[in-house]
Amino acid sequence: MGRATGPWLVAGGVILLIVGLMAWSGWLSWFGRLPGDIRIHGERTRIFIPITSMLVVSLLLNLVLYLLLFLFRR
Repeated sequence: MGRATGPWLVAGGVILLIVGLMAWSGWLSWFGRLPGDIRIHGERTRIFIPITSMLVVSLLLNLVLYLLLFLFRR
């Protein structure tokens, strides 16, 4: 790792901290309760399949990675 990697690691840590604080404070309470997320409750079991939530995460990560690759290819 070179010196140029340090600021990127710090920026990633700050972003993770912000998302963690948002989740802890309740700003992301809607996440996991989107239409299309499957919840099955039985007497002894609970099954949760977050299809729509994971699609949203996948789209956001793809957008971020596309933008990063676009910036670094210059």
